[in-house]
Amino acid sequence: MEKKAKKRLLNILESIPPLKDIMLSTDPLEKKRHDIRELLNSMLINTYDDNPDLPSLTWMLSRDAILVFRNIISRRSEKVAGFSFLGYLNELIHKDRKSVNTPPSPDFLAELTHLLHGISGKADVYPKSPPAFAKFHGTRAAKLRSVDLSRMARNVEKFSKRYPSGLDDSAKRRRYNNKLRILRHFKVTDFEWSNWRWQMRHIIKDAKTLKKLIKLTDEQSEAVEQAQKHKVPLGITPYYLSLMDYEPGQGRDNAIRAQVIPTLKYIRKLKEFKAHDESSMDFMLERDTSPIEGITRRYPQIVILKPVLTCPQICVYCQRNWEIEDVYSRAAILPKPKLEKAIQWIAQTPEINEVLITGGDPFILSNDRIESLLYKLSRIDHIQRIRIGTRTLATLPQRITDTLVKDINHFHIPGKREILIVTHFEHPYEITHNAMEAVQRFRRYGIEVYNQLVYTFFNSRKFEATVLRNALRLIGVTPYYTFNTKGKEETDDYRVPIPRLLQEQKEEARLMPGTVRTDEIVFNVPRLGKNYLRAIQHHDVISIQPDGRRVYEFHPWEKKLALADTYVYTDVSIHGYLQRLKDFGENISDYKSIWYYY
Repeated sequence: MEKKAKKRLLNILESIPPLKDIMLSTDPLEKKRHDIRELLNSMLINTYDDNPDLPSLTWMLSRDAILVFRNIISRRSEKVAGFSFLGYLNELIHKDRKSVNTPPSPDFLAELTHLLHGISGKADVYPKSPPAFAKFHGTRAAKLRSVDLSRMARNVEKFSKRYPSGLDDSAKRRRYNNKLRILRHFKVTDFEWSNWRWQMRHIIKDAKTLKKLIKLTDEQSEAVEQAQKHKVPLGITPYYLSLMDYEPGQGRDNAIRAQVIPTLKYIRKLKEFKAHDESSMDFMLERDTSPIEGITRRYPQIVILKPVLTCPQICVYCQRNWEIEDVYSRAAILPKPKLEKAIQWIAQTPEINEVLITGGDPFILSNDRIESLLYKLSRIDHIQRIRIGTRTLATLPQRITDTLVKDINHFHIPGKREILIVTHFEHPYEITHNAMEAVQRFRRYGIEVYNQLVYTFFNSRKFEATVLRNALRLIGVTPYYTFNTKGKEETDDYRVPIPRLLQEQKEEARLMPGTVRTDEIVFNVPRLGKNYLRAIQHHDVISIQPDGRRVYEFHPWEKKLALADTYVYTDVSIHGYLQRLKDFGENISDYKSIWYYY
């Protein structure tokens, strides 16, 4: 270990002198573990005593940090995580640099710094003095509080203005010009553009066509060429392509490009997995929850039915990218006999009362096939609710025709059976007049539309997700779930640390009206299903790796119902995430409290 790094480590430990003394001693590791526990217990007891010098919120933050540190140094946590945080600290202090296998990264040192600052009550999160209204009562307090609330609202507005909507007049003009350019390329009319089948026949899936229609960065150009070369699925509808700014780097369409244009790291990792027939690409372990082909079951009363395993547009972060061969793959459609068996299995499982039809995107099927599928499911007496998962409202709104909606509405019978649409809008720049009209077609028939947001690096800036939720409500879509990005290696460029999602919910979404923040934040645990992130009792921080990544142990949703396994997950580093935001032009001081969400 380099002398500078060791010196910095000792300086960090200086924030809690007794801890530094314990670590500098030559006592055996187990004696140090015992002494640190005693120190932390003493500090925890002190936090519960009335300390006038420690404000209430700082007290809570200190308490939480102490509990996290105490958990990290437990022998059970070390066993579950497969790494001894305490042993690593001891090694850094007492071994020479040649003996240390993995030097501490800046990410590790930053994580340790903030953890110890939290424990010692030195976290720089809150203003030095309480708000003015806290000193008064009655009308004067109310007026001062109102001034403070207006200041908060102006701050929200300041950030919100940074994120353009696809409904802005300037965006409409850009998209109109984009559309004309694409129409000229394909030598077609607006009539053909409005036909969803034409859109499907002209999905852009090769680098040559894509580069003729929009400008790409050098990395994007290489990535799409490599995707084509190594047969990594790529597909963009002409409509969705028109939502991208012609020139890259304008800062408006980053999230849209990131949805469908893979990074080089993504391509290289998929190439590596495919070369080794890597079964771990099935991140959600659907093979362990599929009692019959076409069915996935993780919960008592609901099943997933997958009649098709491809989409008109391939999202890079898709959890089923391992199953998609090509946009136009004929093998993607579940053969009729297998689909019949899947429906029969549902009919013979009376405990099931809800079916989620997804895939792939079921709306690439013909109206007749969709109507036939809904008819067969509707004949099963115990099915009360059918959800249809589709991203076509955002990627191919031409698909949502009056005929399709009427065919679906036949089976939406209030009081008996509900049909719901669950879609994916990822950014306000995706919201267009076409998308709004597609949503309203369903709403006019009383069919609700819900949104599942996948929280990635490209929509995780301050108040970015709240702007999306507000825009969705205004076009008739209810925010439903916000998913933490799957922990798949190929999507590392998209992943966001869990504390950022918690921070976003507590500090940004919380400032919005309740009808706008109706979504639940979740982490999809492989094989087990959704874990509700906002509930601290559902997960623990059990370690910090030398590269600064926190290790979490997730508890199953059946926690009090059955003896199920927990799940260990290694997050992306907070320090690395903040550096990426900085490179993206963000002021990372706006995110300073992120370290104290566990």
